[in-house]
Amino acid sequence: MRGTVSVKELSDILGVSGQTIRRITGPMSENGELSKVHGALVSNKSALDPPFLARMTVNREAKVAIAKEVAQIVQDGDSLAIDTGSTSAFIAQALRVRRDLTVVTNSAFVASTLAMISGNKVSMAGTQLRDHDGAAFDRSAFDVIERMQVDYVVLSASMVDPVKGFLVHEQCEVDMATAMMNSAARAIMAVDHTKFEVLSRRPALRQPKLNPGDYLVTDTHPSATFSAAFPDLDIRCAG
Repeated sequence: MRGTVSVKELSDILGVSGQTIRRITGPMSENGELSKVHGALVSNKSALDPPFLARMTVNREAKVAIAKEVAQIVQDGDSLAIDTGSTSAFIAQALRVRRDLTVVTNSAFVASTLAMISGNKVSMAGTQLRDHDGAAFDRSAFDVIERMQVDYVVLSASMVDPVKGFLVHEQCEVDMATAMMNSAARAIMAVDHTKFEVLSRRPALRQPKLNPGDYLVTDTHPSATFSAAFPDLDIRCAG
């Protein structure tokens, strides 16, 4: 994964003008969070997970395919809790074809993507947003999630381990995933094929264990090792 992305790439991915990208990233440049180099944006941070907008450019085709598959599972009128992963952001974009969704999310990107679709009811969980991904993990975010009851929770992970399961870097992500799962009838774990590879910076925290019948949606069918590790999941291979 990289910490550099061009203004044009972000414009194409997010469906907004280059002027909008420059307006949003201007204050981040002034604050020293990123640098502008020859039409590109370079992160000055060394987070365990690369900044959100950079992650949106990594394995884009795979994430788009996964998002379309999830949009086939979700039907008009369903209710969902959606986390703040970059794959979840693509899923939010794919879900724009659905109508009358009820959505709760701690991601500002997901909320803004689905909020202005006619018939949708979108709740933004949280008040204080992280600067690198627009996600909320404050107490009010958990209060909103815990009050909801939804059909599906859409989750993501930084890595998949055949023994330990789905891994992430931060405890707050585990806590939020747990709260969302407790509020949902069924989970959809969305991870692309690269998440089945060992990372140089291995995540150490486990996402909550999925229940039998929950979905695992990916772009390449997992190897026998992983299929054996998740025998009770409904594995959907996109593309």
